[in-house]
Amino acid sequence: MLTFNKLISGGRGLAPVLLRRAATVELDWDVRQKSRFDATDSLGRALGVFLPRGTVLRGGDVLVAEDGSLLRVIAAAQPVLQVTPCAEHGSPFDLMRAAYHLGNRHVALELQPDRLQFEPDHVLAAMLQAMHLTVTEAQAPFEPEAGAYAAGGAHGHSSGQAQEHQHAHSGDYGHDSKPAAARGRPVGIAVQAAPVPHVHGPGCGHDHGH
Repeated sequence: MLTFNKLISGGRGLAPVLLRRAATVELDWDVRQKSRFDATDSLGRALGVFLPRGTVLRGGDVLVAEDGSLLRVIAAAQPVLQVTPCAEHGSPFDLMRAAYHLGNRHVALELQPDRLQFEPDHVLAAMLQAMHLTVTEAQAPFEPEAGAYAAGGAHGHSSGQAQEHQHAHSGDYGHDSKPAAARGRPVGIAVQAAPVPHVHGPGCGHDHGH
């Protein structure tokens, strides 16, 4: 059995020719959430994957074997429910409402500009249909959103590899995750004055029918 214990997120830094030559392995979302599992690659080889706990694999990631060989991960097509606005009287805003309600239920959810995707659940499907959304069964790769605070953004890997993460932010952000108040900085809060109540009287210009 070939053992893989290193991960290159998204195949970053690898030459395209190496990625094209690499064997592949198709894995559904359930397996890609596991840090240890057995599988069979496109060459028919039995392989064992042993990654740090909490590692999540995404389509396009590359696993590295003990002998240095590469293995490209493909997100396998699997049963999903696809949610779209009603074609007749829906709007993209309906997807925002659906994402909000699904998020409240801690559903693993993939966000696309024109649809949402999640693993089959007839109770959630009925809820969305009651909200006048269209729910369709499909076979498709499933890449749900990672938590907003997961390391590495969408990937949330713990691969031990150095990954540069540079942004050209404008303003004084400094990539500090603490709230401004916690850093001792003043926090500006916009305050709108309440309107002065109107008092009826002579010369106010209103016809009160007296």
